Amino acid sequence: MFSHDDIINRIIPYRLQAVDAANLAVRLRSSWDAPKAMKIYFDEKLRITGNSNAYTNPVLESGLIHCRALLDFLGLKADPADSTKLICRDPKKNKKDDVVIEHFSNSNGPLPLVTPQEAITRYQGSQSEAEAALAGVLHTANKGLAHITAGLALYAADISHLEIASRGVRALVVSHFYTPLGLLPPEPGVTEVKP
Repeated sequence: MFSHDDIINRIIPYRLQAVDAANLAVRLRSSWDAPKAMKIYFDEKLRITGNSNAYTNPVLESGLIHCRALLDFLGLKADPADSTKLICRDPKKNKKDDVVIEHFSNSNGPLPLVTPQEAITRYQGSQSEAEAALAGVLHTANKGLAHITAGLALYAADISHLEIASRGVRALVVSHFYTPLGLLPPEPGVTEVKP
């Protein structure tokens, strides 16, 4: 069992780093017309070569899974009746070993679940686009990565949804979890080096 400190200082920062890496991978991939040659260095030593898909594909998939986990932690899930809409997670359906936002408290009591309306109002663009992006990431992680299903059709919009959702997930975790607890959020796990 993880302690509250483990969740705050290790588990959520790890997941946010994966979300940050996915956001960078989306932005890079979206700026290219085709996969690029890739070289990966560790301690300034070339260790991996190939094309950029060998990096971006698993990073995007990891980001989807971690976005899903963090959105569930916050209290959000995709509406089973409409995969472009968000609904609140039913706290009565939490398993005994689930770690959720309401397990953490400040002076006002347990932290509340994030509502769909709260989640989409942080986005500076269209609220329907924000909701579709967050719900789409949940739906894609559930139907496209957790298992293979014939009912999922992936579209080019999925990449833009991941970019929107990954920014939104970090903002939601910071504003609804770290800030109410009076804590500084974890630093982003990756930074882009401009050529």
